[in-house]
This record gives sequence, structure tokens and C-alpha cells, in this order.
Amino acid sequence: MSKQKNFNSLSSLGGLVFSTDPDFKLEEDEAPVENKLAAQQNLRIWLERGKGGKEATVIKGFLGPTDNLEALAKLLKSKCAAGGNAKDGNIIVQGDHRDKVLKLLLELGYKNTKKAGG
Repeated sequence: MSKQKNFNSLSSLGGLVFSTDPDFKLEEDEAPVENKLAAQQNLRIWLERGKGGKEATVIKGFLGPTDNLEALAKLLKSKCAAGGNAKDGNIIVQGDHRDKVLKLLLELGYKNTKKAGG
């Protein structure tokens, strides 16, 4: 069995390994993530079905730091007594909790939050 090599440090360079240009400087692409206030967020609550017809409540459109996203996801999951995760600006809560999530988000100050989809 062969060992797989971990190239995480090279992937952070965007595939760049070596440059022959003596004046080359690596540009950083990452823009700072802006932290919008709760009232300025445009969140949409969707119901999605996955494998075997399992339902999940998905909150899309969160803009802000990953820490805030994870904190909001943890709060929503605990209030709904369900599992889930948070990544890429989306929060997934297992099960159909659209009404409860909408009520909680409105109470937290996310005024521009709506149920979306059919």
C-alpha cells in the first residue's frame, strides 16, 4: 500500500512552485470578509431533499466571517434539536424546521429573511 503525499502547502500557493523572475512577488487574492449587520443580511430558507427523501432546512446567503456563520449554525441546530453543518455561507439543519428557523432569525434581528422556493 503506497502512502499518499499531502500537498496542502503547495495548493495554498495556487499551484505556483517556482518562478525565474527575480522581481516576482506573490499576490494575495483573499479580500477581507466584510461583516454585515444582521439587519443587512439577505437570508433565504429552503427545504431540500437528499438521498432517500431525507429533508434538510438550508439557510442561504449569509455574508460574514466563518466564526459568525458557525455560531449562528450552532444556535439554530440547538434550538431545533437537530444536527447539521455550516460551510460556504450556507447553514444546513437536518429536518423540516423552516417555520422555527424563520421565527428564530427574525428574533435575532435578521429582518430581511424569507422562506424561498415553491
